[in-house]
Amino acid sequence: MAYEELRGKVAIVGADEADENGVQPDKSVLQLHAESASNAMRDAGLKKEDIDGVFTAGTSAATLTEYLGLTPRYIDGTSVGGCSFIIMIEHAMLALVHGMCNYALISHGESGRSRVGHPRAPVDPSTPQGQFEQPFGALGPPTMFSMPILRYMKETGTTRENLAEVAVATRKWATLNPRAVMREPQTIDDVLSGRMIAYPLTLPMCCLVTDASGSIILTTADRARDTAKKPVYVLGTGEAVGHQMIGQMPDFTWSHGFETAGKRAFEMSGVKHQDIDVVELYDAFVHTPIFAIEALGFCPRGEGGRFVSGQRTAPGGEFPMNTNGGGLSYTHPGMYGMFIIVEGVRQLRGEGGERQVPNARTALVHGPGGMFSAAGTAILGNEIP
Repeated sequence: MAYEELRGKVAIVGADEADENGVQPDKSVLQLHAESASNAMRDAGLKKEDIDGVFTAGTSAATLTEYLGLTPRYIDGTSVGGCSFIIMIEHAMLALVHGMCNYALISHGESGRSRVGHPRAPVDPSTPQGQFEQPFGALGPPTMFSMPILRYMKETGTTRENLAEVAVATRKWATLNPRAVMREPQTIDDVLSGRMIAYPLTLPMCCLVTDASGSIILTTADRARDTAKKPVYVLGTGEAVGHQMIGQMPDFTWSHGFETAGKRAFEMSGVKHQDIDVVELYDAFVHTPIFAIEALGFCPRGEGGRFVSGQRTAPGGEFPMNTNGGGLSYTHPGMYGMFIIVEGVRQLRGEGGERQVPNARTALVHGPGGMFSAAGTAILGNEIP
């Protein structure tokens, strides 16, 4: 089967999150998983006995299935960072089309803030990162992600004001979302004058650190007709992985993984860029969506900073982006990709409330894994073209 033939063969029929969002010191990682998985099943009108495929990252698939009381006949523990859950849409699609399972649960739970049931092992000194990056001060995402930003700014003329536009626009969406952690309006000056984290990044340019969980359920298009809500069809997918360490990124100003995943998703979907109504892009930092906008082909290379200026991505702008408030203002437990999927589904169902994009028919969700190491893209639609 050619990959174009997979267009619209599966659909997302359930999508939801944990009962609460933000700081939840009384809930473990597994409890968070259980809440969002249960809510997603309810959203789809399914029982746990219906679930026969389980996909997760960050948590052992075996541990999760035990906690949920499931006995799946297909499991996937692909873990390449925050885009793992977007990539799993493609993996679940293949499993469903070929009859390896009937209802696939993709779940993510993370106690990123409270660290309940979520131990973090230190970087092993014998690993490449432990040998060649950590001893020289590359100790966390802000210190690593800031290096590509500086090179990109130097080569493209992008300014800190351009970067701040992303944070301001995203916060405007968050003010419309009752579940968003940060809802206070902010200005360009607020962003630029914030506490410096790692130049050129101030605190408002960096994602939140929260406790959160989200889950989706997919099935074949024919089964989707019998679930509780209107299906959201998977029209195109793409994935890629390359370097692991930020020091091995081939080009600090361009992500070949983003380009590869995005190109494949567009080719499979048959959708054109101008047909995308809403875009949900992983925003661990303000520059991450700018890199994605370029690599996905929405604007020429080097023009991303100017593309987002003038609040183009804010409510009422011509390029609705990160409509839930994003990782910058909505939530970000560590691996964020699940939450842009959930928001994309809600927009296509017309469930966005005050932040709903009018007449949204197609949505693109995209994110990186690790330090621009991996990439996952999915194009969703509430109809099959």
